[in-house]
Amino acid sequence: MPTPHLPRHVPIAATFRGGHPENVHYGSFAVVSASGDVLASAGDIDFPTFTRSALKPFQAMPLIAQAVQRWSLDDADIALLCASHSGEPRHTERVATLLARIGAGESALACGTHEPYFFRTLGQTPPPGATYTRLQHNCSGKHTGMLMLAHVLGQPLAGYLDVAHPVQQAIAQSVAHFSGIAPERLVRGTDGCSAPNYALPLRALAQAFARLTLGTPDPIYGDAPLRVARAMSRHPEMVSGEGRNDLFLMRAGGGDWVSKVGADGVQAIASFSRGVGIAAKVSDGNLTPLMVALISALDQLGWTNDASRQALAALLPPPMKNAAGIEVGAMRSVLQLQHH
Repeated sequence: MPTPHLPRHVPIAATFRGGHPENVHYGSFAVVSASGDVLASAGDIDFPTFTRSALKPFQAMPLIAQAVQRWSLDDADIALLCASHSGEPRHTERVATLLARIGAGESALACGTHEPYFFRTLGQTPPPGATYTRLQHNCSGKHTGMLMLAHVLGQPLAGYLDVAHPVQQAIAQSVAHFSGIAPERLVRGTDGCSAPNYALPLRALAQAFARLTLGTPDPIYGDAPLRVARAMSRHPEMVSGEGRNDLFLMRAGGGDWVSKVGADGVQAIASFSRGVGIAAKVSDGNLTPLMVALISALDQLGWTNDASRQALAALLPPPMKNAAGIEVGAMRSVLQLQHH
C-alpha cells in the first residue's frame, strides 16, 4: 500500500535526562485571528486534524441559536452541552434534568458508557464491580444537546447520530460556517462517543475559536457564539471537572480564555480581549507534552502573567525520578512559534 500523506509536525516538547534529550514529542500550533490572519505557527497547520471534543461548541451552536429561551437554558446548562465532563454528580444530575425537559431519559443517549473520569483525576479507585450509566459518559451533555435539537426541529430522537439526520446536517453547517471549510470538503469520521466528527486544519479550528469571542452578532447564529464561549468560560467546572486541564486553563485565564480539549492530543483556546484563537495537536496524542508546549505558547504570545503562570503550573509534570527517588530528568517545551 502507498504511504499515506502525513502531517509535517515539528518538535514541541521533549524529556531530558542528564540535560540530554531522550524522548521527543511532535506537534503543530496555529495562532489565528477571527478574520483568519495567521499570527504565529509551528509545524503543519494545514493538515486536516480530527477535532474530537474540541468541536463541541460548534456542535451545540444550532441548539443555542434556536432554543436557548425555549428551555430557559442558563450558562451552566450551555457549558454542560459543550462538555467533556468528569461524570461528577453535578454533571450527571444536570444532564438528567435537561433530558427530562424533552421527556427523554438515559436510554435515549447513544454515547455508550465508560468509567467516569473523576476516579482517575482525583486519584480514587473505582469500587469493585461498579457499573456506570450513560449519564456519566463524558459526552452525555453533547448528546443531550443533540437530542434537544432533534426535539426543536420536530425530528425523531432515534437515529440522531446518523449523518443524514437533520441534527447532524445542522451541525455540519455550523462547523462549515465557523471553520470556513465548505460542507462537501469536510473530512468526516466517527468519534469515540459514536457521533460524527470532523477533521479541520489547525488554522481553521483556531479561527473558529477566535470567532466565538466576537462581540458583534454572527450573521447566521446571532449572539449564540459569544453566549456559548462566555458560558464555558464562566463555568469551567461544567465543561471539565476537578483536576482537568480545561478547568485549570479557564480559571488561569481569569475570564478571558475559553478552552476545549479534544481526545488524542487536541487543544483549542481563545482570548476574548484579543479576538485570537490557538489550536494545537500533539502527534502521539499525549496530553502532558501538549500542556507543556501550550503553556510555553501562551508565554511566547504574552498571554500569561505571574498569577496565570502559577495557576498553570499544576498542568506541568513533576521532575522525573527513578526507583530510588533520585531526580533524573524533566520534560520541557521545545516549541518555537514563528510569528507572521
